[in-house]
Amino acid sequence: MSDATSQAGTAAPFGDESAPPIGLHGLLWSALAVAVMIAAIVSEIPWFLNFVHVMAGILWTGIDLFMGFVVGPILKVVSLDTRRAIISRLMPRMLFLMPTLAIVTGTSGWYLAKLLGFLDLAYPQFWWVVAALTIIVLLTIQGIGVLLPTNLRVYFELRKPHPDGGRIGGWMRKYVIVTALQGTMQIAMIVIMARFVTGL
Repeated sequence: MSDATSQAGTAAPFGDESAPPIGLHGLLWSALAVAVMIAAIVSEIPWFLNFVHVMAGILWTGIDLFMGFVVGPILKVVSLDTRRAIISRLMPRMLFLMPTLAIVTGTSGWYLAKLLGFLDLAYPQFWWVVAALTIIVLLTIQGIGVLLPTNLRVYFELRKPHPDGGRIGGWMRKYVIVTALQGTMQIAMIVIMARFVTGL
């Protein structure tokens, strides 16, 4: 096992004060983002809906790439105390942020495709739509079915007086792998979106 396991038994107690509580302000920002998305969908204004879709997608992709290919490798080499400090403050923010970006990106993208007539395309052009829908479904399932529960497991473990470093290390390795996979799929999605923009 990694150094996280060997240090877990000797590390100083890691109490509640090191893992800040989940703030409701994150939920308020999520509600605001969903409200803007709903306004864009109801308005049926192409540029507004496209803006919401692109901005949410950029943030989602950028954060996934940063987490998977920058933060992940760093967490593997820093000390256990540093790793705990970073994770305990990162997880509460990611808890609301990533599911919201996934929901806003996918939902606004569907309505944008419908508004622009992409859902009415004939084959073989429609295969691009199928590819985009497949990727967004996989990303959403991973985000809500894997990353969100992992977020919660790590967070609540960190809230314990003596968290299990080995369990946290295992969960975080899984988390980083999935975020890296998401980032890779989102690069493929960018390729598909470039095809949409330039014409099928």
